[in-house]
Amino acid sequence: MLNKNQVQGTVKDLAGKVQEQAGKLVGNKEQEAKGLQKQVMGKAEKHLGDVKEVVQDAKDALKDAAARR
Repeated sequence: MLNKNQVQGTVKDLAGKVQEQAGKLVGNKEQEAKGLQKQVMGKAEKHLGDVKEVVQDAKDALKDAAARR
């Protein structure tokens, strides 16, 4: 299941791609750069969400192991 950071990061990444392409279409370098920046921020947030998910999975596995003792 996706967590909040993974979803928001993916949305930001996609919005950045759209903004970058729109900037390219109209020849606006500033919008292109803002789109690229948004993509980087989105990817970073998604990776944060991925790490949080791994940590949560590890915590759940430890709880399950402790409960079986």
